Amino acid sequence: MEVLDWIATSKLAGSLKASATLYLFVNAAHILSIGALFGAILALDLRLLGYVPKVPLASVAPYLSRVAAAGLAFAIVTGLCLFSVRPAEYAGNPAFLAKLGLIALGLANVALVHRGAGWRAVLAGAAPGPALRLAAAASLFVWIAAVVAGRWIGFL
Repeated sequence: MEVLDWIATSKLAGSLKASATLYLFVNAAHILSIGALFGAILALDLRLLGYVPKVPLASVAPYLSRVAAAGLAFAIVTGLCLFSVRPAEYAGNPAFLAKLGLIALGLANVALVHRGAGWRAVLAGAAPGPALRLAAAASLFVWIAAVVAGRWIGFL
């Protein structure tokens, strides 16, 4: 049995297909998770780009990063649940594949930022440098594109 067939016939997929209410709540949880993820990223990236300079980055950056990470974790879990309902369709959907690629790109950007000296300097109270501001602008673009690709899935 192929992996996608196994996913489609799993108990999870069966439960979501059998209960419109369960599917509704999982879908709502996915949207809320994305909201937490993107909301935290948006606030952090805008602050890194110089908006609301009175808000101390050293204070808000760790918090917003944790909120984004929690949102991402819940979005992955709920997204996998939703994927299980129609895995073959999603696996062949160009918008879904674009969304996954953009998420991977966004996560690579996060990993590079959090491992860089600029991030450590910001956490110590320094102003963000040009490289960190560029990474924040790229982050905004990539995560907005991922949200757009996610919405595009239903139209293909």
